[in-house]
Amino acid sequence: MNICLYGSGSRKIDKIYTDEAYKLGCEIARKDHKLVFGGGDTGMMGACAHGVHDNDGQSLGIAPEWIKDFEPLCENCSEFIYVNTMDERKKKFVENSDAFIISPGGIGTLDEFFEIVTLKKLKQIDQDIIIFNIAGFYDKMLEMIDEMGEKGFLYKQEEIFKTANSIDEIFEHLNDA
Repeated sequence: MNICLYGSGSRKIDKIYTDEAYKLGCEIARKDHKLVFGGGDTGMMGACAHGVHDNDGQSLGIAPEWIKDFEPLCENCSEFIYVNTMDERKKKFVENSDAFIISPGGIGTLDEFFEIVTLKKLKQIDQDIIIFNIAGFYDKMLEMIDEMGEKGFLYKQEEIFKTANSIDEIFEHLNDA
């Protein structure tokens, strides 16, 4: 299975998050899945990729070359696809992924998450989407989404994404798919 990880590339992240991302990468490799990610070598992306690579796993990085001006790119990827724009990058994520894991991140991660959830809601994709809620990182966002549903702004017809508080829960969700 090709598993896409969305998450921050920031170097300022608390170790509690990057340690979990590293462990997730280890599990992705141990279970013989392939990591698809934004190609960054730092933050959540980098930690997960290092876990994959340290366990002889496979990875596909996808990024525009100009992103190097903002963060270093991972040099250990099994494969790397260079694109021109962030929109092209997100399209390649969808084309190359069987499931999505949303790890802690910033504005870019939220952009990716809300776009992929919207595509699923509109039945343009059918991949599993799992929020990796490390240490309750996404609790407030999940509360906001619930409130939007309660106030009628969201349709609650089906579960579009799942939430996992641990790596084991992530793989339980993926095995249920």
